Amino acid sequence: MSGKIRFAPSPTGYLHEGHLLSALYVWAAAKKWGLQIHLRIEDHDQGRARPEHIAAIREDLQWLGFKWQSESIQSAHFDSYAKILEALQQKGLVYPCYCSRKELEEQNPKNQYGEIIYQGKCDGEQPLDAPHSLRIKVPDKVINWHDLRLGDFAENPKLQCGDFPIQDRHGCWTYQFAVCVDDIQESITHVVRGEDLLSSTARQIALMEILGRTDPPKYLHHPLIVDASGKKLSKREKSHSIREDRDAGILPQELLGRVLFKSGLIPNPAPASLEYALELTSRQL
Repeated sequence: MSGKIRFAPSPTGYLHEGHLLSALYVWAAAKKWGLQIHLRIEDHDQGRARPEHIAAIREDLQWLGFKWQSESIQSAHFDSYAKILEALQQKGLVYPCYCSRKELEEQNPKNQYGEIIYQGKCDGEQPLDAPHSLRIKVPDKVINWHDLRLGDFAENPKLQCGDFPIQDRHGCWTYQFAVCVDDIQESITHVVRGEDLLSSTARQIALMEILGRTDPPKYLHHPLIVDASGKKLSKREKSHSIREDRDAGILPQELLGRVLFKSGLIPNPAPASLEYALELTSRQL
């Protein structure tokens, strides 16, 4: 194989063990499949992104021994996003949604992940001078796709989530829109990410088709590290960060061994080199 894979953290906090596990899968896949590695800083959420976290992402990855061939930051692409949005609007594929968070919760059913399935209330309404998000019209069709680890899926985004936002009420680009545009423009051929994003795949493929890409990336969703309560690690939950370990004098080998243990790749926590960690992770692909 040849192509490009991306590692795409958001700078809304410091990297944590969940990011490290994902990085191991991305770099192991790149090595196994002969792919270039692209570091993408996903700062589409300008309300939460911080410059110090952008710098820390690079520093922490380098401290752990990771190397990559190319790099980008989403905020440099905002002009491109705006042009694409304008083209979608001209085609009648986008409409404003004035529903409040409360209305969205009360007026729409939810899928098995607890996510709202938008029923299209605002589609066709006259434009108002009021706060609104912008939603993409999702085609009512089944998306068949294959996960390189989990097998075949057949999902209809219209039934799974409905018309989803591509820009929020504050004018910020959404994750779903930004990641699809970037995966197209950066010629990403492989996406390796956590199982928490599994439900995003069909709608991203559908959106990429709308945007003109008919050959979606190959996907692999890996298991997650969870905390003591069974929740996935996240910045919102203020999960223990790699930066805290660095400041405490923890060595990269100790951190790698701890992540391998927590992810079930070794039976007991023990220091591990990056090369060994990638070899173990590669066996899961």
